[in-house]
Amino acid sequence: MVEESRPVAFLGLGALGLPMADTLLRAGFPLQVYNRNPARGEDLRAAGASNAAWPAEAVHGAELICLCLSDGSAVHQVLLGFDREDESSTGAGDTARAAIQSLSPGALVIDFSTIAPFESEAMAGALATRGVHYIDAPVTGGTEGAKAGTLSVLVGGLAEDVERARPLLEAVGNRVTHFGPVGAGQRAKAVNQVLVAGNFIAVAEAMALGQRLGLPMKEVVTALSSGAAGSWTLTQRSGNMLIGQFPLGFKLELHHKDLGIALAAAEDVGLDLPMCEQVEAMEATLIAAGYGSEDVSALARLYESSGSLPAAEDGCG
Repeated sequence: MVEESRPVAFLGLGALGLPMADTLLRAGFPLQVYNRNPARGEDLRAAGASNAAWPAEAVHGAELICLCLSDGSAVHQVLLGFDREDESSTGAGDTARAAIQSLSPGALVIDFSTIAPFESEAMAGALATRGVHYIDAPVTGGTEGAKAGTLSVLVGGLAEDVERARPLLEAVGNRVTHFGPVGAGQRAKAVNQVLVAGNFIAVAEAMALGQRLGLPMKEVVTALSSGAAGSWTLTQRSGNMLIGQFPLGFKLELHHKDLGIALAAAEDVGLDLPMCEQVEAMEATLIAAGYGSEDVSALARLYESSGSLPAAEDGCG
């Protein structure tokens, strides 16, 4: 059990955030949680967490504040309470309910969200004016890793802030790597998402080829997994591709957003990433067809035997 009298706030209970929060609660961290849909926090409340109605309520009295949100706009709105593109667009009510209203000087925000590096840097600067510290700590390892507490945590921030957060980071991940100042974690995550794109599309194409060749694919996957072609994606996602079912995982639409971040980072340093550009376009096709809420392994839909992309059923995407 963690000997910590002050609560930890956790804001964002999506596919990754909910199991991460549950892992922290089971590790002994006293949690105050917030999610836009409060029903997502009911199981945590039943297990001992406090379920807050607003971000400001969730962070009240907390020294460590965790975020796991969908994008930079969500991070900005939850913390600061107005739209980052137009600070006058949402009104004072939203601002009054934002986390910034209850954050105490000296508090530390641990941002597990995947956002652009410049957004992390801007958020750190905005919070610093209130005496609040910030580190970016995007994760990789999927829902499996979130449930097991075995994520890889990619961290950017001041060394003293990272060390202060380390007990919490090590509760959700079995590998915590500090890459440098704020924004460095997001840059490492961009590299990760390029590798994810290549792995997923390669496995999707390989599974399609093997099936068209009439091979016993279960045996093929077993044989190849221990060789040079072995990968997490081959082991964990090829089975779903072979049967055409794509439960989360990690949402295709979120990976598509992350690829946009990676491509922007590459453009900033004068680097072309043609494979990423192609996968981004393929993901856009699937999202337009209604499959954005499926796992990234839904890329295999592009290779189904009909030769054309089926429309999503009602309620999907």
